[in-house]
Amino acid sequence: MQATADSTKMDCVWSNWKSQAIDLLYWRDIKQTGIVFGSFLLLLFSLTQFSVVSVVAYLALAALSATISFRIYKSVLQAVQKTDEGHPFKTYLELEITLSQEQIQKYTDCLQFYVNNTLKELRRLFLVQDLVDSLKFAVLMWLLTYVGALFNGLTLLLMAVVSMFTLPVVYVKHQAQIDQYLGLVRTHINTVVAKLKSQALKGMLSKSMSHRGLDTNQNVWSGNSSSYMLLQIDCFSPQYRNLRDKL
Repeated sequence: MQATADSTKMDCVWSNWKSQAIDLLYWRDIKQTGIVFGSFLLLLFSLTQFSVVSVVAYLALAALSATISFRIYKSVLQAVQKTDEGHPFKTYLELEITLSQEQIQKYTDCLQFYVNNTLKELRRLFLVQDLVDSLKFAVLMWLLTYVGALFNGLTLLLMAVVSMFTLPVVYVKHQAQIDQYLGLVRTHINTVVAKLKSQALKGMLSKSMSHRGLDTNQNVWSGNSSSYMLLQIDCFSPQYRNLRDKL
């Protein structure tokens, strides 16, 4: 029941704007996507040259300059033509933008769902609930240390935005070739992970053998580097017999 409720909370976020985001990323409306993409690039490039306070202030000044100029222009035009069209932004001023209590509650519940899931996942990784997943996370963090040494946060964000608006289109056009190479990469990664898991289990069993006074150099392991056959370990505890059965 809890999983069903969590799934419903997650769907409430995606149901409204998921299709719009997909349309933007796949350039189905070139004009709209170009405006959004260009705005993001302009904002990020501005942040690389100026502080956040300066960028916000300049954007506010630019918006105010445009609205004030248009307001004065319409007022002068109405005075010359002797018309009474009213405020040029009347439609937008009367537009309802207040968030209802239901909307606030909905987005709060969705945010709580994602925060709780993130905290549970981090706890699982840092406390090594699954050895392989924790090793993958450690390798990822190690790689990020090199990425952080080469790029700052804004540069990475800029690259992420460019990738979001270019990679989906490239994938659609060259899906067959990309899937082929991704399959090769996935196979290589699975092989490396299997080797790491086998080496970890081998180290645990070797340590147990040394504690029990057994010869760690005897032929306990046989087979290739990613698949081992355990021999002469029936005297081990049930914990290590379970490890043997997993291989």
